[in-house]
Amino acid sequence: MTNPLRIQQLMKLVDLTRLTDQDTAAAMQQWLEQDLANAAVLPAAVCVYPEYLVPVKDFLQQRKLAVKLATVVNFPFGALPLAQVLEQIKAALAAGADEIDCVLPYQTLLLGHTEQVREFLAAVRQATKGICLKIIIESGELVTCQQISKAAELVVESGADFVKSSTGKVKVGITEEAARIILAVIAASERTVGFKASGGVRSVEFALKLVSLFEELTGEVATARYMRLGASALLNDLSQQLDY
Repeated sequence: MTNPLRIQQLMKLVDLTRLTDQDTAAAMQQWLEQDLANAAVLPAAVCVYPEYLVPVKDFLQQRKLAVKLATVVNFPFGALPLAQVLEQIKAALAAGADEIDCVLPYQTLLLGHTEQVREFLAAVRQATKGICLKIIIESGELVTCQQISKAAELVVESGADFVKSSTGKVKVGITEEAARIILAVIAASERTVGFKASGGVRSVEFALKLVSLFEELTGEVATARYMRLGASALLNDLSQQLDY
């Protein structure tokens, strides 16, 4: 059995995520009641689509739950015009978002337009000044190790707070190999940058492996300040393990 302290550590790293297409307000409310209000240990954040920010913010405030509220922009394909992404960010912050998870224009990167990606990231960082910014590189769509590394390097250079692996909306999510590449870039950075593993983090065993990788390669204990696990069902599984 996994050490209960390790389970609690994992729970505090979770960005409890609901990015369900064709969702409803009633289903969202039920999910919050079931997965968040009854959690044995609160997650780091809740991540929802922008249209649910206001009701989720109200829920957190009414329950006095000290949980950050995150949302996604340029999601999921990373292909929106920059002006539209900046409008999404502005609206999300006005609606109460504490953290922004923004998809990197990875198709632009694959075409070799590195400077265009760099300009995009600079503008997004400026628009989120003082706000936790996670950039989703969509590692499963990047063909080579070098492309994953380059994407992570651009995120680090931009001043973003986290390199996030995946949207969870493509065939390949986070893999151990991609995690190693991203974490190697982060470990080599002159500033401290966070890592968010998402897209397929479904088992406690895999979550433990990712956290161990983070601690091995960065030399830091994994806390929510610099390590997150984007997941939908993981928190409930961890809560059940604590009950055993």
